[in-house]
Amino acid sequence: MGEATLEHVNITVSDPAETAKRLCDLFGWHIRWQGTAIHGGHTIHVGADDNYIAVYSQRGLADKTDDNYKTRGGLNHIGVVVDDLDDVEARVVAAGFQTHSHADYEPGRRFYFHDADGIEFEVVSYAGKD
Repeated sequence: MGEATLEHVNITVSDPAETAKRLCDLFGWHIRWQGTAIHGGHTIHVGADDNYIAVYSQRGLADKTDDNYKTRGGLNHIGVVVDDLDDVEARVVAAGFQTHSHADYEPGRRFYFHDADGIEFEVVSYAGKD
């Protein structure tokens, strides 16, 4: 059996169109598909040719009330690899988000930010690290 590859992650957001646009703007991704989804919701698949994030919403969503790191089955963060960390951080800040937890570590550099729905993203670059 060959090594498995992660194809997608599906997350619930308040506005799939807004989230998809933001992810395209920040990471250079594109919308792969969109349409009706489970429970009368709407999903947009946004990402690269081989993998993506499905951003989903439906009516009557409950607000996030707990720290995902303390919730069994919670989504802690989504990690995204980029070539130019400084460029992406500038885009994140320009979009109105605050970055935090910057670190240089072996083998790369990283920062984190929370989006409008409180979803945490880790942005990492291994550029120049061989």
